[in-house]
Amino acid sequence: MAAVAQCVRGALRPRLPLLSVALRTSPRLLCAATQQKNTGHNLEEDQSQSQSEQKVEPSPAEKLLAEEKAKLEEQLKEVTDKYKRALADAENIRQRSQKLVEEAKLYGIQSFCKDLLEVADILEKATESVPKEEIKDDNPHLKSLYEGLVMTEVQIQKVFKKHGLLRLNPVGAKFDPYEHEALFHAPVEGQEPGTIALVSKIGYKLHGRTLRPALVGVVKDA
Repeated sequence: MAAVAQCVRGALRPRLPLLSVALRTSPRLLCAATQQKNTGHNLEEDQSQSQSEQKVEPSPAEKLLAEEKAKLEEQLKEVTDKYKRALADAENIRQRSQKLVEEAKLYGIQSFCKDLLEVADILEKATESVPKEEIKDDNPHLKSLYEGLVMTEVQIQKVFKKHGLLRLNPVGAKFDPYEHEALFHAPVEGQEPGTIALVSKIGYKLHGRTLRPALVGVVKDA
């Protein structure tokens, strides 16, 4: 039994120095590995930090492009505003031109109508001047002349109405300075002041616009 123990100690004796060397060198190896791992981690942090700094601070070329982009966007906005204003101005001009054309169509005959009003006035005076008691069958010439004047007056009023020209005979109506022209003011019993008691000359309106005001006498307070 003692011989076996001695043999075992003899076998292990040569390996003890190697085991001790391994134990002495392993802490150094572990320290070096830890340092390398820490160094790699620090390098990664430095790289990520430098990348973040590069993202925060753009390069001069990027700054120049950003400035050019801002200028172009501002120019685009100005051009768009000018384009919209030009469209609005063109639409306003078109509407005004259309209105002028329509008014020219409606009121282009205004001067011609004024000349015809004189003819209508003469016809009206002619029919009013014929004595009604003289219009008899035994006076056929006067009767025919009178009937012809009346028919002409009726026809000319139809033509006036067809073209938008209407009579203004405002007896009993309120005085309107846009449609009537007062020749005199006089108290009239039984009529309200400010109303029209007498029409000296018939007025006319063309498409709602006063072409010739009626010449009237207006009632005033007594």
